[in-house]
Amino acid sequence: MSLSFLCIVLTDKTCHTVPMILITNSCFAGFSFTLILFWVTIFTLHNDLQQIYYQDLFCNFRGYMGYVTCFATMYSYFLQAIHTKFQFSLIILTWIAAFIYACPQIATNAIKYSVDDQICQLPLHLSFLAVYNPLFVYIIPINGIVFIYLKLIRYVKEMNKRVTLVNKLLRAQRELKMVSRIVILISIFLILGIPYTIFVFMGYFTSPPKYNFRIALTFIEISLVFVMIALFKFTDPVRTSITKRINRQPNVVVATII
Repeated sequence: MSLSFLCIVLTDKTCHTVPMILITNSCFAGFSFTLILFWVTIFTLHNDLQQIYYQDLFCNFRGYMGYVTCFATMYSYFLQAIHTKFQFSLIILTWIAAFIYACPQIATNAIKYSVDDQICQLPLHLSFLAVYNPLFVYIIPINGIVFIYLKLIRYVKEMNKRVTLVNKLLRAQRELKMVSRIVILISIFLILGIPYTIFVFMGYFTSPPKYNFRIALTFIEISLVFVMIALFKFTDPVRTSITKRINRQPNVVVATII
């Protein structure tokens, strides 16, 4: 679905707009995150079938890139909510920040191989990185999006109470609609990320259950599917492009028969 979305954006000129830059970045970040998770799943399946209980050469790299792409995905939605004039520069800075953010995990050799889960991840126990990761990946971007959403709601309500230019009001309403859609996307991550959140907090006080990473990643992978479906639904230019392509096919068939 991510590849289809990206192909439509690249080939359809109606999608070559400034707002679509941020949406395409979210799609690309989600696609990158999915690729890493798919690689992790293949490795886990292979080791399970072959009964291999040691890490491969790229295990720590997959763990590192998992943190990088997760960071980039969450902040891509935060950038959509901000909606500034410097989209391209902020996108580049966000990706640079993502690679820098995950450096402490490698520098401190904190990423460990879990035999039960067949994955290289930060162990879930109370530590500086166990607080550092949720703070930067979830708490900051999600609270930022919710703050912008609430401010926009208040702003639109105040504008409705007083005499305001129609264009200004419509623009504010469009921005509110866009941010509300981002809140829905983030909510999907939060709801299906509950198992991982529970295991993280359990790790602060006791040992999480066996196969905790397998369970958590399964729900995260499912959330990515629903987020991608919602992204198709909410992105009007892409949805319009798909509709045109579908409606165009019967005409081609008729012309061929004639």
